Amino acid sequence: MKDTQPRNDAGTSPKRPLHTWEVTAISIGFMGPVMAMSLNGIGVAALVGKAVPFTFLVSFIGTLLVAYGFIRLLRRITHAGSVYALAGITLGPRAGFFGGFALLGTYIFFAACILGACAVFFEAMLSEIGITLAPGMWMLVALAVGLIALVLNRRESATVARTLLGIGFIGIAAMIVLSIVIVVRVGTGHAPVSTGIDLSVLSPGDNPLSGIMTASVFGFLSWAGFESGSSMSEETAEPKRVIPRSLLFAVIIGGLVYVFVMFAQTIGFGTDAVGIELFSTAASTLTTLSSTYIGAWFAVLISVVAFFVAFGAFLSSSTAASRLLFALARDGFGPASLARQDPVSKVPTTAVTAVIVLTTAMTLGLGVFGATSVDAYYWYATLGTLCMVVAYGMTSVGVIRHAFRPGSGIPKWEIVIPALGLFYLVFVYIIQVTEQEAPYTYFPWAVGAWCVLGLVIVISWPALAQRIGARLTVEDIES
Repeated sequence: MKDTQPRNDAGTSPKRPLHTWEVTAISIGFMGPVMAMSLNGIGVAALVGKAVPFTFLVSFIGTLLVAYGFIRLLRRITHAGSVYALAGITLGPRAGFFGGFALLGTYIFFAACILGACAVFFEAMLSEIGITLAPGMWMLVALAVGLIALVLNRRESATVARTLLGIGFIGIAAMIVLSIVIVVRVGTGHAPVSTGIDLSVLSPGDNPLSGIMTASVFGFLSWAGFESGSSMSEETAEPKRVIPRSLLFAVIIGGLVYVFVMFAQTIGFGTDAVGIELFSTAASTLTTLSSTYIGAWFAVLISVVAFFVAFGAFLSSSTAASRLLFALARDGFGPASLARQDPVSKVPTTAVTAVIVLTTAMTLGLGVFGATSVDAYYWYATLGTLCMVVAYGMTSVGVIRHAFRPGSGIPKWEIVIPALGLFYLVFVYIIQVTEQEAPYTYFPWAVGAWCVLGLVIVISWPALAQRIGARLTVEDIES
C-alpha cells in the first residue's frame, strides 16, 4: 500500500516531530502509572486477597486482547481521530462518528478526572510535610494545573511528549526502586513482615475464576488511555510503523511494571490476614510502603512524583482530546475554528484551549457544589471508563469486520483475538453498572445519553455522514 502523508487544509504536509518513544510517552502519560499503582491495587486486594499480582496479569492479557484491534488497524490507517477513523473506515461513517463521539467523552471525562487527581496528590504531597489545605482550596490547585497545561499544550507536540517522557521515567524509576527495596528486604528477612517472598501470589489461590475476572476490571483501568498516542498519528514520523509499535510498547511496559510493582506491594504488606487488611485499606499504597521500607523522605518524594505524574496524565489526556476534537471539526462537526492549526507547530491551538477550559470548568464545577477532589476523581473516572468501553468495543468490532475485506492481510483465524477482547469489554461494562450505589447508579444513564446524542447527531445530519465518509474513503484509498 502507498504510504502517503495526510495533508492539512492548506494542502501542505504537516510537520511530524514525534518518534516511537515520544508517542509511547503520550500513552504511558495518559495511563499515569504512579496513580494506578497508588490506588488501583487497593480495590483488587479487597476482592481477591493476596492474588493481586495474578489478577493484574489477567488484566494485562485482557488489555493485550483489546489492544490487538488498534495495533492491527493502525498499521494501515493514519488519522488524528483514533477510534473515529478506525471504526469509520471499517464499519462506515456513522459508526465512526458514534465511536469517535464515545471516545471524545472518554478523553474529556478522564481529563476532568485526572485534574481532580492532581489536586488529590498535591494535597497528599503537602500532608507528607505537615501542611493541610483548607476545604475547597483544592480548586485553586486544579485551576493552576489547568493554566500551566494550557501553556504547554499550545506548544509543539514534541515539547509535551518530551515532558511526559521525563515525568513518566522518573515515576516508573521511583516505583521500581521502592519495589526492589521491598523484595530485597523481605527476601533477606529484614522486613517488618514475616510472610516472606510468597510466590503463591502469582496464582489465583482459593479465588474462583469469577472473582479473579471481577477484580481484573480494577486492574484493567490501569491501562486506560493506552491508545491515546494514536491521536498523534498526523504529527508522527512514519506513523504506520511508529504508532502501532508505540501502543504495543505502552501496554507491555505497563504490564511488566504493574505486575512487578503489585508483587512487591503484596509481599511488602504481608500475605497474611493482617497484611491483606492493611493493603486493602491503605489511602495510598506507595506512600505507605515508602515510609515503612525506606523512610519518610522517600514517602515525600513519591508523593511529589505522584503529583507530577498526574500532571503529565492531564497533559496527555487533554492532548488526545484536542486532537480528536480537531479531527471531528475538520470533517464538519463543530465550529470551523476548532480545525485550525498553528502554521508552524501544527498544533490545533483552538481545540487545545477549548478542551482545557472545558475540563477545568467541569472539575471546578463539582467543587463549587461541595464535591471534594476525591469525588471529582472517582466520579469522572467512572464516566470516562463507561465511554471508553463503548469506544474500544467499536474498534474490536471494526477489526473483525475488516478481516473479511479482500486484501485486509488479516488471517480469518485471528478474529478470535478481538472477539475475546470484545467479550472482556462487555464484562468490564457489566461490572461497572451493576451493584453500584448513588451517585454511581446515575452514571450509566449519563453515558448512555452521551452516546445516544452522538448517534442522533450523525443519523439526523446526513451531510455530516457524507463528509465523513468522503474524507475517510480518500484516506482509506491513500493508505
